[in-house]
Amino acid sequence: MPISLSPNAEVVLKRRYLKKDEEGNLIEGPEDLFRRVARSVASADAVFDPRADLKRTEEEFYRLMADLIFMPNSPTLMNAGRRLGQLSACFVLPVEDSIEGIFETLKHTAMIHKSGGGTGFSFSRVRPANDTVLSTHGISSGPISFMTVFDIATETIKQGGTRRGANMGILRVDHPDIEDFIHVKTNLKRLNNFNISVAITGEFMEALAADIEYDLVNPRTKGPVRSVRAREIFEKIVDAAWESGEPGVIFLDHINRSNPTPHLGQIEATNPCGEQPLLPYESCNLGSINLSKMVSGGSIDWSKLRSSVRTGIHFLDNVIEVNKYPLKRIEEMSRKTRKIGLGVMGFADMLIKLGIPYNSEEAVEMAERVMAFISAEARQKSIELGRERGNFPAYPGSMFDNPKTPRMRNATTTTIAPTGTISIIAGCSSGVEPLFAVAYVRHVLDGDTLPEIHPLFLEMVSKSGFSYKDLAMKIAQTGSVQHLDQVPDALKRIFVTSHDIEPEWHIRIQAAFQKYTDNAVSKTVNFPNDATLEDIEKVYQMAYASGCKGVTIYRYGTRDRQVLNIGKGRQPEPKITPRTRPVRTYGITERIRTGCGKLYVTINSDQEGICEVFAQMGKTGGCASSQIEATGRLISLALRSGVKVESIIKQLSGIRCPAPIWESGKQILSCPDAISHVIRNYTQVSVPETRMMIGACPECGGAIAHDGGCIVCHSCGFSRCS
Repeated sequence: MPISLSPNAEVVLKRRYLKKDEEGNLIEGPEDLFRRVARSVASADAVFDPRADLKRTEEEFYRLMADLIFMPNSPTLMNAGRRLGQLSACFVLPVEDSIEGIFETLKHTAMIHKSGGGTGFSFSRVRPANDTVLSTHGISSGPISFMTVFDIATETIKQGGTRRGANMGILRVDHPDIEDFIHVKTNLKRLNNFNISVAITGEFMEALAADIEYDLVNPRTKGPVRSVRAREIFEKIVDAAWESGEPGVIFLDHINRSNPTPHLGQIEATNPCGEQPLLPYESCNLGSINLSKMVSGGSIDWSKLRSSVRTGIHFLDNVIEVNKYPLKRIEEMSRKTRKIGLGVMGFADMLIKLGIPYNSEEAVEMAERVMAFISAEARQKSIELGRERGNFPAYPGSMFDNPKTPRMRNATTTTIAPTGTISIIAGCSSGVEPLFAVAYVRHVLDGDTLPEIHPLFLEMVSKSGFSYKDLAMKIAQTGSVQHLDQVPDALKRIFVTSHDIEPEWHIRIQAAFQKYTDNAVSKTVNFPNDATLEDIEKVYQMAYASGCKGVTIYRYGTRDRQVLNIGKGRQPEPKITPRTRPVRTYGITERIRTGCGKLYVTINSDQEGICEVFAQMGKTGGCASSQIEATGRLISLALRSGVKVESIIKQLSGIRCPAPIWESGKQILSCPDAISHVIRNYTQVSVPETRMMIGACPECGGAIAHDGGCIVCHSCGFSRCS
């Protein structure tokens, strides 16, 4: 039976997941992909039982994916049954206070990124800037300088053309460099391959509550450097998050209170989106149940949910066996604790099918009920696997190691991860987030745009007896239906979007899921643009008090540098006629190397200044040549229409293609980026360079969503964190 996929799901699979030959032609379809993954992961059964019915297990795994009930994390979909074979998404590496240790970790980071994984680090052990370096009698450059090295390395490493490098950088709130760290990402040019979070301690929160000072401690000497008022640091965190969306915060005491293996060490870091706290060299394999598929006849099918969870746990434990780990130390540590993380997606869709508003007490109760059920079934299946296959090797000394606790196969079983691309494949809402939009503008191949309407909204409006067609673009302008008189109140009540919901409800839903989740919950608390500092402070305090292990906030528009595809339309602007090109111009031609070859850029001026730009790529022809010519024509048209050179450079800078290259000490990301470098050199204008435009998707130009602690495009599946 063919798999029923949405148009967006087909685009994402073709672009990022399906196997291609050396010329880029697809050589498998969605059914082939799910069959490949199911067969590879099912083969692990034979490790424990040579007589195991592998065909039966393969069919169970295949049906779970083909029916869009369960999806593993992206590396498993991409790599299972293929040569690379690296199936984990999450890794944490140690950063020690020595040049040797730091660059050893950098090497390991490169190997992980090359294999398609993301990495998390705590830089808290690195001595502060200007501290003594005993071996050379010099001074330390501090943790932020080394984060910059990791960032540049990540920018340089390709991940097979399918996954971008992603990092989490964490610094303890009592590190002497904490103030510089808090503000590092308010500069949009810095650390664009990092999410950053402040590791908050219980001691800090107590000092904050008492409005007293606390000590900043040098990790090298373990002694206090100076004392600072907790309120002052907290306000700086809030200010920076209000301005740029970062840093996030993680609560170390909450995380280590549920650390299943404290005898192996304290947890200091998480993966890039914050939902997976890990010890150094641990990895975790994640997967998500599509809750929208668990609703039948207006109620939850608990039997179906039970069988789906149990099969999902079986699947994820098998992944640990067939995985090809990027480092031997990671394999050893991963097999020692056997951490897995089964989570959910489609929660908002499930609520809609049940007629429950996301921002309601009923939704909070449903979140607790569903996750408590999933957690209980996941642990029970892990106990059964423990009896059949043996419990995880680090079990002695773990939190389970007492006579009253049944043995466990896995140190952890549940995680709520961001599901940006896999939820697009499954055709459901992301993770435990509310809807991104009831409708949004989708970019199609011919450059046209179409409104994409939520399928449940279409289904329900047809039952309500009114036409949605005239409303489609109106809804897409804001993503919301709350201010449209034509939409019935009953639909407005359940079709609420992330920006329709008060921030407190985001935290209440996160806390409800966290209550029954072994690891952590990846969630973004969305704020309107006019949110105050006090609003953000309230959410941080609420997240800590309710037991969340971390929190990420995003104030609408704070890191967006292009017009979003949801938002109020602009007023019409007067038409501009470009000035006529003169008969004679004068200028230069400059050669610059790009990842596609040598590009020759000609810049000409007339009496009024720069007026045209042409570019040609060596001996190339076809599509590449025509697009370069089109870029030059549009630049020339803009110049003769009075557009500032600075504005043109800003638009071209930072556009990336799959083949960036270093040229004269600068990274050239694409042909348009190369043209911007030549124009900048010719005109000598001062324009800050940018590496990625956030707001519109850098790959398709569609609208992006801030959810699950990450940035995701619902049109093409682009994800900054995957």
